[in-house]
Parts: sequence; structure tokens; C-alpha cells
Amino acid sequence: MSEKKDIPGVESVASDTERGVGLVLPKKSKLQDLIRRRNDLNELGRDMLQQSLQYDRAQLEADAIKVRWKLDLLVLPMMMITYMLSFLDKQTLNYSNAYGLQEDTNMTGNDYSWVASAAYFGWFCGAWPWNLLLQRVAIGKLVGGMLFVWGAVCMLQAAVFNFSGFFAVRFFLGMLEGCISPAWVILTSMLWTRQEQSLRSSIWLCTNGVSNILGALLAYASGMAEGLAIAQWKLIFLIVGALTFVWGFVILLYLPDGPHNAKMLTEYERTVAVWRVSDNQIGLKDATFRPYQVKEALLDGKCYVMWLIGIGLGICNGAVTTFMSAIIKGFNFDALRTSLLQMPGGAVQVIACILLGLFSQLPNMVGGAIILGCLPCIAGLAGILTINIEHRYALVAMCWLLNFVGSPIVLNWTVPGLNVAGHTKRSTVIGIYFVCFVIGNIIGPHLFLAQEVPRYPTAIKGLLATFCAVTFLQGVYVLWCWLENKGRDRLARHAEVTEEELLEGFEDLTDKENKHFRYKL
Repeated sequence: MSEKKDIPGVESVASDTERGVGLVLPKKSKLQDLIRRRNDLNELGRDMLQQSLQYDRAQLEADAIKVRWKLDLLVLPMMMITYMLSFLDKQTLNYSNAYGLQEDTNMTGNDYSWVASAAYFGWFCGAWPWNLLLQRVAIGKLVGGMLFVWGAVCMLQAAVFNFSGFFAVRFFLGMLEGCISPAWVILTSMLWTRQEQSLRSSIWLCTNGVSNILGALLAYASGMAEGLAIAQWKLIFLIVGALTFVWGFVILLYLPDGPHNAKMLTEYERTVAVWRVSDNQIGLKDATFRPYQVKEALLDGKCYVMWLIGIGLGICNGAVTTFMSAIIKGFNFDALRTSLLQMPGGAVQVIACILLGLFSQLPNMVGGAIILGCLPCIAGLAGILTINIEHRYALVAMCWLLNFVGSPIVLNWTVPGLNVAGHTKRSTVIGIYFVCFVIGNIIGPHLFLAQEVPRYPTAIKGLLATFCAVTFLQGVYVLWCWLENKGRDRLARHAEVTEEELLEGFEDLTDKENKHFRYKL
């Protein structure tokens, strides 16, 4: 094993009998004292990085692989299950709609569309405050607490009996769940390298497809249940809400707030985890609000392209997730068959997210994967618009293709985390991005006009145009970033990243200020 230098602030180094394979565990590290004393995670991260640089680089690289596996096997599944439950909470309305929800709550006309949008109105109101809060508080504790609250609110949906009650409960449900997506974007950028982030994000979002499968099975089982004291659609809300509430205990106890306090890592491994992500050039998290970074975000043209893409993907997401049951049922299927026919769509989403997530790992292919993910959706919409309604299973297959939408959505969510540096700037960009995404989700369901059942031509044509616009704008964004990188490469003095440049990533510089920063294409 390579000889190690003493780490500043550590009184002694463990003996050989105290060492794991490739790990040196300090007897009395002061990292915990540093964590307690410092509110600024960037300062803590800088200290931990300086400590890691005392080690031999070959050992750090070997131990970094073990740390990555621990994060992949222990933290990523927690993120996946949490995201699956948050999406399942949203989808409960879609599944309940097949079992007489509108009739029992006296909804008429476009009332259901407004109830579907209510969660996104809530998310809209919470998107900006959540992003400001996430910059300042512990992510794990915040998300764990929210799981208790939104699980209870989800169960409350079984107690409402009219349009206004449903709208109010869905509004608060959306406001509470609005913290999850930005929290996971931030946490992913803190725990994994820029090369790894798009695949990990695709993995936790692919659970949307799993929730489609589980939700369809739950809806089918609820539909088969007989002799219930309550309506079948209410049972769906109660079961999903209870599962969410119980899962909150796991997240509150075990989800880390970043690499600095991951319970599944030893203190040495936490230092290695910080070293792993130092090349990201964005540090960990800085609670200091810097107004000039807000101004820079508002004057950065690339950010506006991101925000426009966010609106477009939001329109597609809001339409597809809310009206999939209505579209399939409109092809002359009963409620039970409609529930079952949504399961293959969930499988399509899982496969699409994983495959395109892997594709995005290729050099300069994040943008290419987003564009590629839009193409099956365009084909599916064209099929729904043109295939004769007599071929109803062919039309259902076209609906399954729409589930590809999950992949470009999550890959685009990673872009602010990958390509925006400076914690105030990144928080601003992510906050505005999710506001735009929510606006799109509000618009999406209202493309479906009640008088156009079952083919909804206005909605299908609108979604087709939106996907084409997203594809074009993503191409513009990739080209813009490529030109920026070429300009920085011409000014580069050397190819190797020095120790000083790694530490510079913890100084809360923006992507424009840090000339060593390169945009992911």
C-alpha cells in the first residue's frame, strides 16, 4: 500500500489492524467537529478536499470506486423509491378516474382538467421557495419531513366529495411534493460526478415507469375488490398515502444531505466522496446569497433556452400523465382493461430511461439523448392522429410510445446541475426552470377538450408541435455550449487540472467566472 501523509487536524492514523482494504480510518478525525461548526458546506468541502489531497492519487482512485458503489447501492435506491412514491401520489388521480371519481364528486365539463392542474398550481407556488430553502437546509431532513405531510394529504383525497375540495387538496399536495425534483437534482450533483449524473438521474426517474406498473396493478386490484364500505377510487388514495407516510421514517433516518454526512460511509470515505466530485467545479453547497449571480442568470441567454425547453417538456408531461387513462378508455375499453393496458407503458418508460441514460454517458451525448428521446413520442402522436380507431390496439401501442417522454424530461433536469455553477446562480436557474416546467404542466391538460373525445385532435396536434419545438431548442442549446467550450479551449494554458484549480471549484464561482469550467453537451 502506498505511504500516506498525515492529514491536518487528525491526531493519529489507524494501525494496520484497523484498516479496511484500501482504506485508512483515522481514530479521532475532526470532520464531525467541522460539520457542526460550519454552516457553509463549500468551506467544509474545501477542507475535506485538502485533506484528501494528502493521500496518494492511485489509492484515492481505487477507493473512489468503492465509494461510488456504496452510493449506488444504498443512496440511489432511497432516491428511487421516494421519487416513485411522489409520482404515484400524482398518478392516483389518473387511476381513480377510471372508477367513477368524476361522477361521485359531481365534476362536469372541464372540472377534471382543473383538478389535474391543481397539483401543478401548488407546485408553481412552491417551486421558487423550495429552491431557496434547499440551498440553506439539510436535504435529507427536509424531504423526510415532507413525506409525512404529503402522505397524510394524499389520504385526505378520500375524504373530499366535490370539485372545490378536490382542487384544494390537490393544490397542497402539489405544493408539498414540489421539493422532490429540485432536491434530487441538487443531491445528485453533490454525490456523483458530472459524467455519472445523467445515468443516475435517469435511474431514479425511471421509477415513474415502475409507479405506472404498480399503480395500474393497484387500480386493477381496487376495481376487483367487492363489498367495500368506501368507493373503489378512495381506496387507491388511502393505500398510496399510507405507504408514503411509512417511507418517511427511512428517509429521515438514513438519507444523507451530501457526501459530508453520509452515514453509510466512513469518515475517510466521506473525504474520498468529496474528492470524487471536486472535478465538477461546483463545490458542495453554499448558503450565502449573492445577488450578482441572480443577475448573471437573468442575463445568460443559455438559461432562457433551458427555461423554454422546460415549458415544452412540462406541457407534454402534464398532458400524457393526466390523460393517458382517458385516451385509452376512449378506444372503447372498460375501466379494468384500461388500467391493465397502462402497465406496458410503464415498462416502456423504465427501458427508455435506462437505455437513453446509458447513451447519455457517451462523450458529448446528453443533448443527443434528449433529442433521441423525443422522436418516439413524435411517432406515437402521429400514429394516434392518423390510425383508424378500429385498430384500437395499434392506437394503444402509440400511447405506450408516449412514455418515452420521461427520459428527455429527466435528462433535461440534469442540465442545470451539470452546466450552471455558482450556488446562487444555480439555485436561481433551477428555481425558474421548475416554475417553467410547472407552467407547462398546467397548460398540458387544458389542450384536451371535452367535446373532442376520444381522439382529442387539438391536444394531439399541440403536443406534436411542442415535441418538435423541444427538439429544435435542444439542438440550439447544444450548439451554443459547444461554441462556448471551443472559445475556452483556445484560451486554456494547460490540459492538466491542478490542485489550485480543484480548490477553485469550492470558491462559489459561476460557470462564466470559472474559465476551467466546461459545459456538458
